[in-house]
Amino acid sequence: MRIGHGYDVHKLVRDRALILGGVKIPFELGLLGHSDADVLLHAVCDALLGAAALGDIGKHFPDNAEEFHNIDSRILLRKTVELLHEKGYSVVNIDATVIAQKPKLAPFIECMRENVALDCNIPTDCVNVKATTEEGLGFTGDLSGISAHAVCVIE
Repeated sequence: MRIGHGYDVHKLVRDRALILGGVKIPFELGLLGHSDADVLLHAVCDALLGAAALGDIGKHFPDNAEEFHNIDSRILLRKTVELLHEKGYSVVNIDATVIAQKPKLAPFIECMRENVALDCNIPTDCVNVKATTEEGLGFTGDLSGISAHAVCVIE
């Protein structure tokens, strides 16, 4: 068994969709990035890659490669899981936290869990997604951005 940790952050801007865990969330701001900027899935990818000692998301899906421009991060997650399988690893479980002052994410958590589980080929009860605020503090608190942490176990 191996453990990995991932972290990602993206800036909130106007005229972009807010996508977290593969779910489009109604909100006046969205995340800026080369891909769809899904911080939750990017943190999960980094955790999985780290657990397998395969580098990070930028190594495999660079933000200067046209093929990844505006790509759905669920595709990146599935490709990450394929990389793990090539090395003989499978995903055991994932625990992730999204840090966002707004919007409230509770209504979308179950769908996020289902998306991550499906893309990682594991049962939904092996995926946990939490959301929290930083009580108005820092860049997430002032709505400058959203961040996410993820921890995983692979075998």
